Amino acid sequence: MEMETSISKNGMGIRGYDFVEFYVGSAKMVAYWYVKTMGFDIQAYSGPETGVKDRVSYYLVQNNIKIVITSAIHPGANDIIRFINLHGDGVKRWSINVESVEKAFSHAVSNGAIPERTPQETSDENGFIVEAAIKLYDDAEIVFFNADQYRGLFRPGFAEPLQNISFEREQSGLKFIDHIVGNVRENEMNYWADYFINTMDFETALSFGPGDISTQYSALLSKVVRTKDHLIQNPINEPYEGIKKSQIEEYIEQYHGTGIQHIAIATDDIVRTIAALRKNGMEFLSVPDTYYDHLKERAIEITEDIEELKEQGILCDVEGTGYLLQLFTKPIGDRPTFFYEIIQRRKGAQGFGQGNFQSLFESIEMDQALRGNLDR
Repeated sequence: MEMETSISKNGMGIRGYDFVEFYVGSAKMVAYWYVKTMGFDIQAYSGPETGVKDRVSYYLVQNNIKIVITSAIHPGANDIIRFINLHGDGVKRWSINVESVEKAFSHAVSNGAIPERTPQETSDENGFIVEAAIKLYDDAEIVFFNADQYRGLFRPGFAEPLQNISFEREQSGLKFIDHIVGNVRENEMNYWADYFINTMDFETALSFGPGDISTQYSALLSKVVRTKDHLIQNPINEPYEGIKKSQIEEYIEQYHGTGIQHIAIATDDIVRTIAALRKNGMEFLSVPDTYYDHLKERAIEITEDIEELKEQGILCDVEGTGYLLQLFTKPIGDRPTFFYEIIQRRKGAQGFGQGNFQSLFESIEMDQALRGNLDR
């Protein structure tokens, strides 16, 4: 799953995920949280000191994960201010590293993608980057990005951080983005799945229909689209009729629109990663002890000790000859919208934890009830 830097194996020239950019109320405070809680390092900074007058951005890196945290510092930054006022902190754009921005953008737009920005070259003394963007959901974007000819820090306009920020923290061991999940309104899932398939030559990997993902109170529908070489995977969720308000409905209501619900980040030692993140202050959904009693009864063959999984609240789903370990964080901001999933795939597991859905969503419903957002 790690990003390939050689010639890609798909018609779009896609190499893998590149950076994800969040618009937030205070970039400095959020960036510090990522450093302390998730173990990222601030590698570059953009702001007035680098010639950018209306916004500040922090470029954070951990292994193959790249995150940009941006906030407005001037009323002229209308795109950020409007986004924050409506949605709160959230993902504005995620990028795909491609061999040719012009080729990827042309293919996407000629097949129905809604253009946001045509291919543009930005340069400084360290070389140049090329990027373009297409629309995604209500206010998000997919960016086609290529920095093969750039030797500097991330992109022009970024320089060394103003301060060397360090905290005492546990190293989390997060490796790369596994998948990015979008939440859309009722009857929009198929539209956006087709958008990926038609404009970027994706395929449908999985489809969950009525009754596949449900609890006593709520339900949802989901489709997973991906590149044909599996470098990019994107589940898309929509609400489905239930007795009470689903997590998808709560997201759309609190986010005031459709957008990116969560990002799954992979690790090669999830027990150690979750333990480290907990020590650093990350909050996770709780899992009932009975889940692990049932796991023991199934007598499945896994490398991990079930008691260690229980101690850290990690879920396990077996599929074929492989298995998947996962856990969701609680929402990381003030609104119950965006969160992270920590995931580890064992022995070639390719699924998304369908066997864990009921336990996970019941945990989410417990948090919804505490917020008073479970009832319609």
